[in-house]
Amino acid sequence: MVNNHLHIIMPVKDSIAIADRAIRAIVDSGHTLCVYDDNSLPENAQRLDEIAANTNIQIVHISNLTNHPSPNYRLILQHAQKQALEASQHLVIVESDVIVKKNTLDSLLAEVKDGIGMVAAVTIDEEGLFNFPYQYTRRWWYRLYGTNTIATKKRFSFCCTLLSNELLQKADFQLLDPTKNWYDVTISHWSLHLGLQNLLMLGNPVLHLPHSSRPWKRLKYTHPLRYYWRKITQQLDKI
Repeated sequence: MVNNHLHIIMPVKDSIAIADRAIRAIVDSGHTLCVYDDNSLPENAQRLDEIAANTNIQIVHISNLTNHPSPNYRLILQHAQKQALEASQHLVIVESDVIVKKNTLDSLLAEVKDGIGMVAAVTIDEEGLFNFPYQYTRRWWYRLYGTNTIATKKRFSFCCTLLSNELLQKADFQLLDPTKNWYDVTISHWSLHLGLQNLLMLGNPVLHLPHSSRPWKRLKYTHPLRYYWRKITQQLDKI
């Protein structure tokens, strides 16, 4: 059954094999999905259209909305916020390198109540270990707190995250800094400054295959000096 409380989006930039897997995981969980194709190569954009023709998803090609080069996360968030508010829905962002489980999205929704800004699923690698961006989290937290879900003021990511309708009503995404590329940290801070709680679900893990769509970002872990040189000199990956 389709859950009408959630507006689920996925920005996609090439890396179609993993994006296809991520899309189908959401479809298999019984949810609808809006995919934003952020200037993928023509053959990959065509592949997304083919996937849409055979699944219950909508494709928005960013090239039809703007000539701005990828990444266009600011425009995507603004567009999605408007749609979610018009439908009185929570906004869920699932990135194209994240594979959800059948109950992942419903579990996020179950945590929403008054005063909640964001609810995120913790990310794991293929060995089941917490990985980027939640590697700061430790499994002993679960034993310490005796719960699967903790409130935290640490940084959140949009890997698999619900932005509550209450947050969407209070935070104007038109005010997002156009000089930045990514806004997960910004909106995490906005949520807290608005007096809302951000929840991290330790017992609701999703598989994260980091930076599949932008492989150069993996240099952060293997050759950090090269990563930061490229980040600074090419004005990339501005958070």
